[in-house]
Amino acid sequence: MAKVVVKQVKSTIGRPESQVKIVKALGLGRIGKTKEHEDCAAVRGMIEKVAHLVEVVK
Repeated sequence: MAKVVVKQVKSTIGRPESQVKIVKALGLGRIGKTKEHEDCAAVRGMIEKVAHLVEVVK
């Protein structure tokens, strides 16, 4: 299965609790941190919900 690498580029300070929880579920928490995930529909949906806070590296 394909992999996707997600990098946090903005802070979660002042964001709704649901967005903070999604960022934590992606394994992020600090600006500049990256995490590799399987490329599946669930992960893609999480990335779309916080697209303004993260970027897809690969």
